Amino acid sequence: MMGDSVIYYVEQADEPVNRADERARKTFKYFWRELFWERRRIISALDFAMVKVPFFQDGEDGEICEHMWIDDIYFDGLYIYGVLNNEPGELTNVEQGESVCVPVDDISDWMFVCNGIPYGGFTIQAMRGQMTEEERTEHDAAWGIDFGDPGQILLVYEEKEHPENLEEHPMCRNCIDDFRQQLSQNSDYLREQDEDGYTPLHHEAIAGNALMVQAMLEYGANPASTTSEGYTALDFACLTGWQNVADLLEPRH
Repeated sequence: MMGDSVIYYVEQADEPVNRADERARKTFKYFWRELFWERRRIISALDFAMVKVPFFQDGEDGEICEHMWIDDIYFDGLYIYGVLNNEPGELTNVEQGESVCVPVDDISDWMFVCNGIPYGGFTIQAMRGQMTEEERTEHDAAWGIDFGDPGQILLVYEEKEHPENLEEHPMCRNCIDDFRQQLSQNSDYLREQDEDGYTPLHHEAIAGNALMVQAMLEYGANPASTTSEGYTALDFACLTGWQNVADLLEPRH
């Protein structure tokens, strides 16, 4: 599955891969939203979920940059935490299985697979787009995944059949009535903060769950609450690119 463990030097990276990096960063919110809901499932729906990040080390001929995959992902709105899945090819300053933390703006790709269908994988498709048909077949066999058309990249589950899934996760739509019922009976937990100052509102805003955020606000969640580093739920909605959530959290005058 890790057949895509490829090393390339930053100054030699080609333009399609650079564009793929940028698309991955702009759409990372969909990856985290899916992983957020995956953790609420009784039965896992994802085959795996990973993020690709660059690792650096000074070499004899300059700086070496090796892009590798991490899994066991957690995201706090600013940083991505995970465990290195690959065995480094050249680097000696990091090891497979090591815990890592990187700013979200540093990632180069993300991917999750559900029922054998890949989502994301921008750099993978950029590289596949430069391969022959035979090379793509060998590449996909190494991963054990049919990546399909290099020009077709899905972001969310059943995106073609249900484009509304881009706006709101289907699990969010399915459980919002039950969630509102729970809040009507007990909304005290909305005021709880974890050791870093995050409230439930912060976490839902980071995950882009607009329906949840709206319900929380109606039942007394405080949008002015800040984390220990001073971030509000609105700050995180803006940073992650959830405009529909940010609109709900904007102060009303």
